[in-house]
Amino acid sequence: MDNFKNKKDKAIRILSEPKDSKLITHLNSCVHCGLCAESCMYYLATNDEKYIPAKKVDIISSIYQRYCTFTGKYFPVLTGSKELDEETKDEMIDLLFGACTLCGRCTKHCSIGVDISYVVRTGRQMLSEMDMVPATLQSTVNAAVQTGNNMSIPTEEFTDTLAWLEDELKNEVNDPMAAIPLNVTNTNILYTLNPREPKFFPLSISAMAKVFYAAKESWTLSTIMYDVTNYAYFTSNNEEAIIIAQRLYDEMLNLNSNRCILAECGHGSRAFRWEAPNYLRKKFPFEVITAVELLAEYISSGRIKLDKELNKEVMTLHDPCNLVREGGVIEQQRYIMKNTVCNFVEMTPHGTENFCCGGGGGQLAMSEYNERRMKIAEIKAEQIRRTGAKVVVTPCHNCVDQLMQIDNKFKLGVKIKTLAEIVADAIILE
Repeated sequence: MDNFKNKKDKAIRILSEPKDSKLITHLNSCVHCGLCAESCMYYLATNDEKYIPAKKVDIISSIYQRYCTFTGKYFPVLTGSKELDEETKDEMIDLLFGACTLCGRCTKHCSIGVDISYVVRTGRQMLSEMDMVPATLQSTVNAAVQTGNNMSIPTEEFTDTLAWLEDELKNEVNDPMAAIPLNVTNTNILYTLNPREPKFFPLSISAMAKVFYAAKESWTLSTIMYDVTNYAYFTSNNEEAIIIAQRLYDEMLNLNSNRCILAECGHGSRAFRWEAPNYLRKKFPFEVITAVELLAEYISSGRIKLDKELNKEVMTLHDPCNLVREGGVIEQQRYIMKNTVCNFVEMTPHGTENFCCGGGGGQLAMSEYNERRMKIAEIKAEQIRRTGAKVVVTPCHNCVDQLMQIDNKFKLGVKIKTLAEIVADAIILE
């Protein structure tokens, strides 16, 4: 009991010692209009009121009222607020981890602008302080902290994979000098990867290497720190997020690269480009952009030559939530698609109104919620089916994984590809 009390006190401290008024403002602003309900995949898929996003705000707000206001502390019955006990803790885990992809769609549709994703992440931070993060998700963070990448890939296995990919690249471009450079200093670009690429999707590495070759780019990969992901963003454990972000920051300085290019990973892009300067409390002395923006830059500047006739299948685009709705990278991927694909069909809705694939927010890592995750995925399956597309393109490897599972479960008969793969397929080598 004393151990739980100590953990509870640490969680409440997050609410009682805010560094600014943002959290308190959002906790006190919800007017329960219900507009967020129709924006949430969990509510749409189940019609269960407990999944309405406002309910997630309510549970945090109620704990705040109970422990951080005068009335709640001394006359709790007047506020009807919640005790942070075992039952409430379990409810928080189920709602904040098990029923939210942090897609931000509810925030966009809130009538008064409550940042619901921010409140959910605050609740996750409270649970993290109490050591109540689902073990399946926490193990992914532990792997990254302890080994340098979230899949614990040994360096020898990583370099062996890159060696045969380099051989394949030489054959494809018919140039024995083509390379996948490692740990080269003073390059223009340090490129990152999602560890799922060397483990399961090596062709996406080959695709980007071909693009770099065609663009005559000065680039390198690092064997010390190449992992673009930061799952501590999902657990809201800032201490662990700092460790992971600091490593990539340090490697950029160590290799003295000009630009850090973040691989096709929605949350990874957000975690390092937009959150890491806050985690580390410093302005970065190098440029950080996503691979999506770089590909668009190569096309618009004429550094790579393309023939869209090489991609004749009907293709559609899935927008990763962290990249699009939360990051504002919206038109670049459409510019790429229109220059590399003959038949591009948009989903409805798309862009900032897109539905999450269902795999975000750490859901793919939490096997205990698989059934619920695939229940909400039916919404995305129907979107894809309505387009008539044969290929679904997405600039995010978490989304790739989820979309492949959607294709299998709902028998869509589509192929899932990254943007780099589509660009590489359309490249004309001079």
